Amino acid sequence: MTQQTHEHGPATTTADTTIAETTTAETPPTAATTAAAHAPDAPTPLVPASPPLAEPRPLGEHRVWPRTFHDRLTAPLPGLKAFARFAREGAVRPGPEGLADASRVPYEPAPLPPVDTRALAVTWAGHASWIVRIGGLTVLTDPVWSRRILGTPARITPVGVPWDSLPRVDAVVISHNHYDHLDAPTLRRLPRDTPVFAPAGLGRWFKRRRFTRVTELDWWEGAELAGVRFDFVPAHHWSKRTLTDTCHSLWGGWILTAPGRQRLYFAGDTGYGHWFSRIGRRYPGIDLALMPIGAYDPRWWLSDVHCDPEEAVRATLDLGARRMAPMHWGTFVLSAEPVLEPLTRVRTAWKQAGLDAGDLWDLPVGGSRVLADGTP
Repeated sequence: MTQQTHEHGPATTTADTTIAETTTAETPPTAATTAAAHAPDAPTPLVPASPPLAEPRPLGEHRVWPRTFHDRLTAPLPGLKAFARFAREGAVRPGPEGLADASRVPYEPAPLPPVDTRALAVTWAGHASWIVRIGGLTVLTDPVWSRRILGTPARITPVGVPWDSLPRVDAVVISHNHYDHLDAPTLRRLPRDTPVFAPAGLGRWFKRRRFTRVTELDWWEGAELAGVRFDFVPAHHWSKRTLTDTCHSLWGGWILTAPGRQRLYFAGDTGYGHWFSRIGRRYPGIDLALMPIGAYDPRWWLSDVHCDPEEAVRATLDLGARRMAPMHWGTFVLSAEPVLEPLTRVRTAWKQAGLDAGDLWDLPVGGSRVLADGTP
């Protein structure tokens, strides 16, 4: 598969017409700018976005979306020849040697650290599930607390945070509708009035399950909850949950911004591509990027939709983010790379990029880090 490089703006809806992000030439980061951005004492103030951010959308508004978002794909979906090659090669899971280290995946469950409203804290529950505390809110990202999901073996590490030990959940963000990111059994545990931030076209899934506070957003749109801004941004991915709904809902990542303070990027699920530099320009001063580093082998099959560890580091630099926390590895065996390889490769790539080791938050499952007033 070959990535296309053209850019799409948000879809026009009957609710209103949004304005596409301006397309400009990208300047790759230089060694000097990279070192400055990642200097140990470099401040990360929130500076004006370019272009300015859109006004926040009303929470829970009713919107009408296109039937399909195929025009947002940045690479064509696999065709019959690709499926035939995949079936012929059979590279679906790692071999016995690649699975042998599953018991060595770092797993250190611990109570959530205490934080105040000025802090940004993240706790990795496993895969793409994080407990993010920002601006006084507790936010879950792509919550999957189930032992197994459709089409994959059971998780190789337990959930890092027991459900019963979670604080009150103030909001949930969903990146897209694949089963390892949108888990119905987990979401059924939530009160139905929990605020949910979802991609365009996915709101009906929640409403069928009687969630009452669902806000759907297009790319480059945002909404606010208790002073924290939630912005939905593009990703190099796709969506599908049944045989007949390919790309019927959007996919993307999330920027969470506390008022005047910290800014976090949750990538969801994505391949490497041009969106990262555009996101970094639009949302400068990202303190922490939660980046996927697993499910990348074989590359000919997965490169358009999943970053490998080196690409995740490169994407973090494109974003201008000061810190990176790896995710999307060590939980579900979704592809053929050895289970510990993503961790070893991302550590090597981070070091080879000349970045401060303390800015790679390579947490164990169940681990936490706190950024208080801009200082880890």
